Amino acid sequence: MSPVTRIAALLASAAVLVGLGIGAFMVIRGPEADPFSDCRRTQVAGGSAAIGGPFSLIDGSGTQVTEADVIEGPTLVYFGYSFCPDVCPVDLARNAVAGDLLAERGVEVGLAFITIDPERDTPDVVGVYSEAMHPDMIGLSGTADEIAAAARAYRVYYARNGEDPDYYLMDHSTFTYLMAPEVGFLEFFGSDVPPAEVADAVACFAGKL
Repeated sequence: MSPVTRIAALLASAAVLVGLGIGAFMVIRGPEADPFSDCRRTQVAGGSAAIGGPFSLIDGSGTQVTEADVIEGPTLVYFGYSFCPDVCPVDLARNAVAGDLLAERGVEVGLAFITIDPERDTPDVVGVYSEAMHPDMIGLSGTADEIAAAARAYRVYYARNGEDPDYYLMDHSTFTYLMAPEVGFLEFFGSDVPPAEVADAVACFAGKL
């Protein structure tokens, strides 16, 4: 990623942060109002319901799936693209390591990768890419409209950068979201959060589900 592209991506992520009203501070609510208050690291303006929602996408086998099929338990959800030269593979590898650390502790967590580049990331491509990251990672693609709807639900920013038909890049926000069935959004993790810290947070939430 060129310096200009990197700066654009950072500015885009900052814009998403401002839009979400996310700050790295503890939630003020008491445990009687929020059973997960001891686990939360961050706060989202508008409450946890502001992140996430229904989606209908296509997995690596070509099957149309919904959020209920993908988020069957605590699940780390990441939006990115397979052609990404740096941030995406690092973030997804971090999530994969966190998943393995949790497995060693007897905690199950789902791993999901949703492309923001459906033009190149067909279901076959995201399936192979996700499996290379972790054998249990689910890769999801879809039509441009389906991807846009999922990104809007998770307040994910993305935009094409470049005119080359094959080698363009994508600017996008780079957050991993921890989701759970019925509960919805639980926490988000930036690229700077190490695997062990992600695993600890997921374990805390999982113990209260």
